[in-house]
Amino acid sequence: MEICGKTLYVSDLDGTLLNRKERLSSFTAETLNGLIRAGMLFTYATARSLSSASIVTKGLQVDFPVIVYNGAFIRSAATGKVLSSQAFSEKEQDLLFGLLEENGVFPFAYKFLDGREQVHWMRECENEGSLRYLASRKNDPRMGEVLSLEKLRQGDVFYFTCIGEREELLPVYARKDEFPFARFIFQQEIYRPEYWLEIMPAQATKAHGVERLKKLLGCSRVVAFGDAVNDIPLFQAADEGYAVENAAPQLKEIATGIIPSNEEDGVARWLIRHSGFSPL
Repeated sequence: MEICGKTLYVSDLDGTLLNRKERLSSFTAETLNGLIRAGMLFTYATARSLSSASIVTKGLQVDFPVIVYNGAFIRSAATGKVLSSQAFSEKEQDLLFGLLEENGVFPFAYKFLDGREQVHWMRECENEGSLRYLASRKNDPRMGEVLSLEKLRQGDVFYFTCIGEREELLPVYARKDEFPFARFIFQQEIYRPEYWLEIMPAQATKAHGVERLKKLLGCSRVVAFGDAVNDIPLFQAADEGYAVENAAPQLKEIATGIIPSNEEDGVARWLIRHSGFSPL
């Protein structure tokens, strides 16, 4: 695929491209599809899996690879083929499970087991936040409850998500420097009171994902859009980074500029004015 000298536009999903209903507005979907047909290179970088991202971006005709699990994977949006991946070694995942168990935290463990991508959690260890998360994944074939820590540990784990109260998760986050092979992201859920602690391989960042994708596609520039602290590495790797109005203050501080919020189709409107492509 020869697209040298062109700009790759990369957007976060939740809180940036998606509205509060966790969906694309019809305006954003129609605009992006028109811009893509006109030749604009557009993709997304998200903490979601490809399965989850495909649901909330239904109708978006992304022809290029996408960055999922905060950069742990680059996958083809069309076929699901893994183009690049990061993973924990068996020893590393054992150390992380030990840290979580020591603090009484039971994660959602994202893994490959028996040749399939699966997400396991401990039955009867759920809280309000994790139950809400499960309710939003009712039809997700990856999801499965287990009854023992032994079962939770099985498989090649590449990502941990822990949902709970700040005071519950903070002791785990406070020990992050003891695990240099992993990256810890600790933040409050966008529209809810609970906190999320996500743990992934150290090289699994949106920044590394963008750098790999930039080389894969032969692009010379990257323009990024985001709203949360996990988008800071993405902005640092991009030539330009634009924060939506509803973004975290930390991201706004390093942004090239501030654009209208996710409820105002900020990304789509910026692209119409500045990408050089017309959606018509």
